[in-house]
Amino acid sequence: MRIPAAIIAVAGIAFVLALGFVVRLEVIAEEFDGEWMEEIVELRAPHWEFSSRILDFVGGGWFAFWVVPICGAAVLLLLRRPWSALAFALTLYVTAGVSPLLKWFFGRARPEEILVQVETAAFPSGHVAQAAAVAVALALISARWQVVVVGAAYVVLMALSRTYLGAHWVSDTLGGALLGASVALGVWAIFASRLHSERKAAPPELSDTRALNDSP
Repeated sequence: MRIPAAIIAVAGIAFVLALGFVVRLEVIAEEFDGEWMEEIVELRAPHWEFSSRILDFVGGGWFAFWVVPICGAAVLLLLRRPWSALAFALTLYVTAGVSPLLKWFFGRARPEEILVQVETAAFPSGHVAQAAAVAVALALISARWQVVVVGAAYVVLMALSRTYLGAHWVSDTLGGALLGASVALGVWAIFASRLHSERKAAPPELSDTRALNDSP
């Protein structure tokens, strides 16, 4: 599983770069991003904005950079999963480091209908990248289908909230999701053997007999 995961991670990063060039050239601006933004603006309402702003807080800024990785790693340490804690924190911090570099490189303008104050470029979405990094990292670490389902829902909701607030075009959120997932897979490929052994050595109540993968 390690080599396939590494290959998928590299392919995912390559796709993010390719998508970045496509959106920067505005090849799909009208047909895809523009139409989506028109639809999402028509659906705006106070209750949707409130929930979107909650996700805006949870998925970015100091909360996403400090609270999420540190608390997540702390919980894994309490569960006697030190390698998992390291992989989880590393995944989030690598994602947080790469995303601004890509934003600077592509320099894509944000939508005019934006409801939040931001100073960085649009592509890729840092919030969605972090959400995908969290979701995929926890899914690989826990190897539980329930985590996969919850994680996928979280990423989708984060992506919807970013376009709803006008902070990103929908293609920005796709790029963010691919970035976060690719980083998570890449880090998992590096630590696969240790994470597998660590999960097998965990107490019965902490291990999952329905593991998604039984070999590194």
